[in-house]
Amino acid sequence: MNALRISTDRGELDVDTIHRFLSEEAYWSPGIPRETVERAIAGSLCFGGYLDGAGQVAFARVITDCATFAYLADVFVLPEHRGHGHGRALVAAVVAHPDLQDLRRFMLATSDAHALYASFGFEPAEPGKMMEIVLDDPYGAAATGH
Repeated sequence: MNALRISTDRGELDVDTIHRFLSEEAYWSPGIPRETVERAIAGSLCFGGYLDGAGQVAFARVITDCATFAYLADVFVLPEHRGHGHGRALVAAVVAHPDLQDLRRFMLATSDAHALYASFGFEPAEPGKMMEIVLDDPYGAAATGH
């Protein structure tokens, strides 16, 4: 298995692959419109993971001011490429990025990868401190069948 090459060059991103995964397979963004994905990419520090012969197989994006705060979002490895350490390599590249050092707060939300993120120092947030607004169906996924 060849090594995952990770790049922050937005020009290399396969937006079709990213949109398809986020809209059809990710539990956190069913039905997300392509235009929304494009805006999210434009406003984020993005990490693409690539394999020779397979193209883009992984993705992560960080919403950040590159000084005090960052939020890690939309992390995925395509199902057929899981189990080879690509997720770990991707998160390692994210937390090592020069623009993401010495931040006061680096956050994420996950329903299924706590052990992965904990191995990089992420800990559960303090209950009663964090607040949020969550829309149950922001992209109309229920109406679109996704």
